[in-house]
Amino acid sequence: MQNNHRRRIISLQMLTFEFRKTIGNPYVHIFGVGMPVLMMIIITRAVMGQVADEAMRVQANTSVFLGIGALIPMATIFMGYGVSNAQELEKGIPQRMELFGIRPGVSICNRILSEAIFVVLAFLIYFITGYTLVELKAPKPAGALLYGICILALSVVLFCLAYAISSLLQKFSLTYCVTMLVYFAMMILGGMMGISYDNMPGPLQTVAKFLPVTYINRDFHTVWNGERYRFAPMLQSYLLMAAVAGILMFFALKRRSRKLH
Repeated sequence: MQNNHRRRIISLQMLTFEFRKTIGNPYVHIFGVGMPVLMMIIITRAVMGQVADEAMRVQANTSVFLGIGALIPMATIFMGYGVSNAQELEKGIPQRMELFGIRPGVSICNRILSEAIFVVLAFLIYFITGYTLVELKAPKPAGALLYGICILALSVVLFCLAYAISSLLQKFSLTYCVTMLVYFAMMILGGMMGISYDNMPGPLQTVAKFLPVTYINRDFHTVWNGERYRFAPMLQSYLLMAAVAGILMFFALKRRSRKLH
């Protein structure tokens, strides 16, 4: 009993420790909170100036709002955690923590929880700002639930991808470069940088089809409104991205076990 109690205390301390590290990372505040809010306001203001019909304007605003929301896990988890983990690996922090009896699994689990808490807080700020400053359509309960599930699934895949990339590269500069390039590539191909999917060249459309953010940005207003939607292409993109993340994680964990032995 005493052992279990001690483990729970350590877990609570680790959660606080990991959350402090998360909020201490400037990338998550700039790219994970500030940038999505700013982009959402700027783009919806541009829509207001171009679309006269109120119903069409609200629909366009809602589509932009939901699509830009995907930037929060992309920046907070994929880029923020990836860069932070690489920095810690470069300094040998995980190895030092193991010397104090803190297992990697405990650290990772608490980091996942801390990232999840921060993402929820970021979405609260995003939604409050959006519904205060912009004309948006209220969701159907099923649409809001499905949006939450899709964002959660995307967050899990991005966490695995960030962990794998940072563990394989193990250098802050390289990880920063790779995650930043992938981040902006997902933004461009997902249609968040002013180029819609329909206006992309054929080869880019082919690549964009394999990214979940493309469907969140392009189609999710349909689900939000409670209309019928064919989920098969979106599901395939999630499975493909999860497979890539899983393969990279396999090599990252294999490399880690080799170092330990």
